Amino acid sequence: MKSAFRTTLLAAATLAALGAASSAVAGGRPDLVAKGLAEGRAHVADQLIVQFRAGATEADKQRVMRRVNGDRAEVLARGHRRIDIGGDIELMNLRGRALRDAIADLQADGAVEFAEPNWILQHTAVSNDTYYTNGSLWGMYGDNSSPANQYGSRAAEVWAKIGGTDCSNVVIGVIDEGYMYNHADLAANAFKNPGDSTFDGVDNDGNGLVDDVYGWDFDGNNNSVFDGTGDDHGTHVAGTIGGVGGNGVGVAGVCWNVKLMGAKFLGNRGGTTANAVKAVDYFTDLKVDQGLNIVATNNSWGGGGFSQALLDAINRANAAGILFVAAAGNSGANNDTTASYPSNYNAPNVIAVAALTSTGALASYSQYGATTVDLGAPGSGIWSTVPVASGKGKNATVTSGYSSYSGTSMATPHVTGAVALYAARNPGASAAQIKAAILGSTTPTPSLSGKTVTGGRLNVEGF
Repeated sequence: MKSAFRTTLLAAATLAALGAASSAVAGGRPDLVAKGLAEGRAHVADQLIVQFRAGATEADKQRVMRRVNGDRAEVLARGHRRIDIGGDIELMNLRGRALRDAIADLQADGAVEFAEPNWILQHTAVSNDTYYTNGSLWGMYGDNSSPANQYGSRAAEVWAKIGGTDCSNVVIGVIDEGYMYNHADLAANAFKNPGDSTFDGVDNDGNGLVDDVYGWDFDGNNNSVFDGTGDDHGTHVAGTIGGVGGNGVGVAGVCWNVKLMGAKFLGNRGGTTANAVKAVDYFTDLKVDQGLNIVATNNSWGGGGFSQALLDAINRANAAGILFVAAAGNSGANNDTTASYPSNYNAPNVIAVAALTSTGALASYSQYGATTVDLGAPGSGIWSTVPVASGKGKNATVTSGYSSYSGTSMATPHVTGAVALYAARNPGASAAQIKAAILGSTTPTPSLSGKTVTGGRLNVEGF
């Protein structure tokens, strides 16, 4: 339904011939970058993401930085360690140079593949298991479940047929805020990195991240993927994917038994494209380097403009067989006419998700798109896991709790959970096969006709 496009990387021999004054057209999509800036999309002031062409030397990089009065903030990705990355990707600080002018200069430089803003991103939420039996967990119900709701995902009917869901051979990456991996309804499904499974102060798996036991916090640049009640959004998402089922308390996720791992990049002020790229590549590297069965990442966030760096990271995930399930967004807009990233990225592994209410209506806030949004899923009034504060001041503690949120953020993990379930029941299925199964089993829904690619809603029982 969507086809990937890639920039053409220049061979090192050709690069040498281009020289500093080259007028060669660089990669990326400068037209979409310019459009995002013209629309006033939020970005980090005085900061650029730059991908150098394959074969660019350190001397080339220093010359480029001098050209725009910039300096290196950090290296986001080394070309030789990534799947089909080409040259290194670096974050650059500008000193007194207008961002638009600097981008134009760099796009014309023969050593540069593309240059773009470091966009600011946000999550897409509107603010015998108890919540299942009391009728609250409508997103999991089906026509024949008890309680019943014809517009739910029908996950409950799958549970009834197979006695719960076992996705224990599947790893899902939660790219979001942090998630409460010790929550009473999540702890059993919190996955530890087998290459660095203890907090011993040593980078045992050699990925440059010390003690990334439960994942990594790219916003704080540390191994603390849960930092308290501010990580409620990521925790809520995790509960819908893999809340422990059948334990008599709380909620149940689409998969009752699954491996969850976090890559936190959203902080108190949102996140950046640079950190999103690192988060996506983190799971790609874990799969490639350690052979983990990472089948998908959940991406309930969005904002900013087009980013070639992020699209390339998503394509690297695709090359590794990892699906990228993304929220369509909450502005109520048509994504066919006003692009919403990352769900609008034209990559084969992206599944874009709209939100439904319990009556089968397209939620008033949900973005949609006949060619850019794939399907709908339960997104309004969704109960799931959250951290809650107990007590005050120095005596305050964080405990396990539950809350109802609405948004395409809440619809997305229903689909990610379905991806995990399909992968568990069909070992060896490719990302393309899993996506085809999810989209091919949707139930036609009037509110989604002409509003999504499939015209239908998630049906976990359909595959």
